[in-house]
Amino acid sequence: MARKRNFDLGEPSNEQYGTPETSQLTENSNEEFDANNGEVIEENDVSYHRDVGNGNSNFINPDSSVTGLNKEEQRDPTRIKVTISDQKTPIVVLFGPPACGKTMTMVRLTRYLNSQGYNVSPIKSFRPSDDSHYQDMCDGFNAMINSDDAAKSTNQISFMLLKVLNNGKTICQILEAPGEHYFNPPKSDFLPYINTIIASNNPKIWLIFVESDWKDASDRRNYVACINTLKKNMKSKDKTVFIFNKIDETDYIIDRKHINNIAARKGIEDLYEGIFSLFRNQNPIIKFFKKYNFEFTPFSSGKYSVAQDGGQVFTAGDDAFPRRLWKILLKKING
Repeated sequence: MARKRNFDLGEPSNEQYGTPETSQLTENSNEEFDANNGEVIEENDVSYHRDVGNGNSNFINPDSSVTGLNKEEQRDPTRIKVTISDQKTPIVVLFGPPACGKTMTMVRLTRYLNSQGYNVSPIKSFRPSDDSHYQDMCDGFNAMINSDDAAKSTNQISFMLLKVLNNGKTICQILEAPGEHYFNPPKSDFLPYINTIIASNNPKIWLIFVESDWKDASDRRNYVACINTLKKNMKSKDKTVFIFNKIDETDYIIDRKHINNIAARKGIEDLYEGIFSLFRNQNPIIKFFKKYNFEFTPFSSGKYSVAQDGGQVFTAGDDAFPRRLWKILLKKING
């Protein structure tokens, strides 16, 4: 029988593989999910969905698929310019290939934070002023986030830097950049602007997206290689969270209230060979209690329905997913 457990925020469990494979959350639970534990997330009425991308499974030349670039940047993506004016506030970086759900995760998390009294707003200085597309996105951000047509944002948003405030205090920044720039098999290195982000002075939480049955083995090997390149260039203070997106499309859901997180994590480890190898805890004492230096959480943004005009209508799912994700991020930000 599954047992109920509650952890105080900021005090992760040191349990490893001896925990039950599943447990149950109460409605107001403060339970967290750790890469080394097996807690579960309560879904309640989370709707089953598919994330909306450009519908193309092929990899696209970055300079031809990214909106808002000027002519020089289109001709030569190494010329892409971004500016992080605030070099102190932590940045949550959404890291993953095209159509992995980064934008809709940002949309869903923003909606949740707004409902909890936070203020989430775009930072206009992130992109040059001549990027009129980005400036228009910033001006219409709230309308876009709250629209039933929010799924359209997966085709509209290329770059976005947000700031999250609580009672006037900046908590963190959230950064999205085109997935094509993080992962494009013909390229062996990140573009200069991504290297600038990696090297910035800001504490960073890398939110690395994975999903079940993603593409073929060669694509997954390339993605693992990109993650390993990222890990080797991370600063020691950087932190990592693996987010298993589209969890509702898998068999790891036991019933409406339970997800088998241990099996889900093992499934990702098997599917993406070597994905966690560089994240092993090297501390000779701590490694016996906590094998890896990352956290792992399932996620689902909500439901997408096909409208009569062929468009996608988005209905947000249960708050359990963004609530858990935000608790993990807060722990990383404050820890």
